[in-house]
Amino acid sequence: MQEDDEYVKLDDEQVRAELAKLKNWSIENGKLTRTIRFKDFNQAFGFMTRVALYAERLNHHPEFYNVYNIVKIDLVTHDVNGISNYDFKLARLINGILGDE
Repeated sequence: MQEDDEYVKLDDEQVRAELAKLKNWSIENGKLTRTIRFKDFNQAFGFMTRVALYAERLNHHPEFYNVYNIVKIDLVTHDVNGISNYDFKLARLINGILGDE
């Protein structure tokens, strides 16, 4: 998979291959997605803040959905109208934050 400074849309075969290497993620509605349950809201919000700092550096921002201790993350690259190399790059960073490498 290409890891440069450019968003590259992945085809279905590439998405399946990258997804097979990634723990706890799935594809739903054309997006790379993961749902995480935390101890409480404070822990969930702290996690979202950490992800936001990485996302800002990458200039690639997740869709967050948060209710109390549950955070759902959807990753898709609107610029390429699909899942890109950057979605998997951010998913790997998120797994690193969670210790799921």
